[in-house]
Amino acid sequence: MALATRQRRPLPSDLPATASSPTTSYSKVDKPKRSDGENEGVDKGLGWLLPLICLGMLRHMSATSNIIHDCDEVFNYWEPLHYLLYKSGFQTWEYSSQFALRSYLYILLHKLVGWPASLWFGEEKVRVFYAVRIFLAVLSVISDAALVVALSRKYGKRLASYTLAMLCLASGCFFASTSFLPSSFSMYAMSLSSALFLFNKPAMAVSVAATGVILGWPFSILAFLPLTIYSLVKRFKSVFLTGVVTSVILMVLSLLVDYRYYKRWTSSVINLMVYNVLGGGESHLYGTEGPSFYLRNGFNNFNFCFVFALLFLAILPIAKKKYAPELLVVVSPVYIWIAFMSLQPHKEERFLYPIYPLICVAASAVIESFPDLFRDKYNPNDTSVLVMIAKFLRPLALGLILCSSHARTFSLINGYSAPIEIYKHLDYYDDAGTGSVLCVGSEWHRFPSSFLIPDYVGQVRWLDDGFTGLLPIPFNSSLGGTSAAPSYFNNKNKASEEQYLTDPEQCTFLIELQLQRPYPTRGSDLSTWEIVAALPYLDRELSPPLYRSFFIPYHWQQKNVFGQYRLLRRIPK
Repeated sequence: MALATRQRRPLPSDLPATASSPTTSYSKVDKPKRSDGENEGVDKGLGWLLPLICLGMLRHMSATSNIIHDCDEVFNYWEPLHYLLYKSGFQTWEYSSQFALRSYLYILLHKLVGWPASLWFGEEKVRVFYAVRIFLAVLSVISDAALVVALSRKYGKRLASYTLAMLCLASGCFFASTSFLPSSFSMYAMSLSSALFLFNKPAMAVSVAATGVILGWPFSILAFLPLTIYSLVKRFKSVFLTGVVTSVILMVLSLLVDYRYYKRWTSSVINLMVYNVLGGGESHLYGTEGPSFYLRNGFNNFNFCFVFALLFLAILPIAKKKYAPELLVVVSPVYIWIAFMSLQPHKEERFLYPIYPLICVAASAVIESFPDLFRDKYNPNDTSVLVMIAKFLRPLALGLILCSSHARTFSLINGYSAPIEIYKHLDYYDDAGTGSVLCVGSEWHRFPSSFLIPDYVGQVRWLDDGFTGLLPIPFNSSLGGTSAAPSYFNNKNKASEEQYLTDPEQCTFLIELQLQRPYPTRGSDLSTWEIVAALPYLDRELSPPLYRSFFIPYHWQQKNVFGQYRLLRRIPK
């Protein structure tokens, strides 16, 4: 009698995983293999070199050509940094120790670059300005490159390549990447956190998210919630401990730094949250916009990329196997953040910065899924006419987005770069003597920071042109500098008597925007002032919306109206 070997019953773990198995998630290795054997080998996706080179080139261009988009960037970040480096600069009421709404820990991060740069370049403060911008560009390159590589390894080269192209050329990313703003820092954290999440490192992803919230912008916590919650569900213990430890360390460090500069125990992170949330913050004092503001702004900065990003949920039922749940978790903040921010009365372009990289990811996923809209779900190798047309439309859609993005970027840089460029001309007029006074009237909000003011200019003073709000006033070292609580500051946006120069005769130089308006300006009196430099500046009110928003060859200069941004010098009597 033949002996038969007894076979054990196969365990569930021995069975091959199927597409319906809840324990498996889609990756590019799940793609149907092509008959030509193209997918026989294991493709590692895009390497690090290509994203680093492409992003490095574009971020360097941004660092050297970007304009100042928001006066908050100057007065709440560039000016305090200038004060820490050179003991001069403008102070806003948020930095008064009475209110202490801004964190010096965030400023110190940039001082790590600004301080050695100031020693290296000496009196050339403009070079220090651009050195800090290069530092911001490096942070952006590293975080965005990580996101591209993670997408490539998880979903394949095509999705990663589309995302890389949009991260490089989309106007929103181009400008936000080198802006000295906490919302930009939260954007870096969003890219890196999403990348680590896709690399299957949830604990590190949540740690980076906590850094973006505490060191960057506290309100961005809402944008990080989907990733954090999903990571906690996936690996609760390690994610929770890592997140708590990171948060505690950063909060303690922030507390110590705030005490060092404000000279009292306070937390700027908590103060900011209390003022805007629990304390019923009065941000409406600084302007309000309608609920469609972010939709219009999103299209301006991302054109059709923004439209495709909003369609991600619409294509999800068809592409569910590919993109759910991981990619859905990654891009879900786009919807949550836009909906939440649209409900707030005070709106600013920079408030959307944290989700900018995710807009590129969502749009790339939609474009990559074009053929899936027409493919027979029972035949993954379907080569019908509609599927072939959809494949052909993918590069066309991407090309349209990239061309429109370049048109937007070109229009903004060439239309509105005059303020940052005109101040550089001050270097050529040091014969005016030490202690010269530079006066700025209604153009105070386009002041590009004290880094562009040469040392021979003793003061920068504001002139009263009818603005009734509270303006920044120079840090007062005699009152304690960063620890001062000057009586002339308030949180009601009411003008102070200290903010304006009462005697315009003291002005040596004058910055002014000359537009085609029926009323005269100070610089119109050519018997008192001589024009020493002038650059064109796009007149937003008189230029058609389409032509001022996007560069259209042969029409941009013809259709738009330009004024002159002037540097004037007082004529000696």
